[in-house]
Amino acid sequence: MSTDNPRFEVSLQLIDGFRFLVDFGDFGQLVTDEPAPIGEGKGPNPSKLLAASVANCLAASLIFAVQKFHEDPGKVTARINGELCRIDRRWRIQEMKVELILGNAPDTMPHLERALSQFEDFCVVTQSVRQGIDVKVTVRAPDGSILT
Repeated sequence: MSTDNPRFEVSLQLIDGFRFLVDFGDFGQLVTDEPAPIGEGKGPNPSKLLAASVANCLAASLIFAVQKFHEDPGKVTARINGELCRIDRRWRIQEMKVELILGNAPDTMPHLERALSQFEDFCVVTQSVRQGIDVKVTVRAPDGSILT
């Protein structure tokens, strides 16, 4: 969304097995690991980190798009499910399904339809990932009704 800092860096260091210490610099560290039987499952694996990145970026993009119209989406929440499949005998993420839930009722946001029509384009991560993975997005009102 922002082009103020177009370059970024994250460093990783092997702890043991398949567990890595991921260093985000000023933003702290995170331990990742592969699930058993390869690893010990002592942290999120790269697929889950990718899913978190997609969901986070879409939620932030939705908030940004709504706030452009000086409206308040409330406390937006997100859920994402991924599906692995074998392609050429290798596991690949085939699909991600994202569900974003607005914190405020749609009728409090007169420009919501316009925001919904454009917010996905603001998401750098999703638009990059979509070049290889199908990403489906659903936006729901606080009452659970589907908006997109």
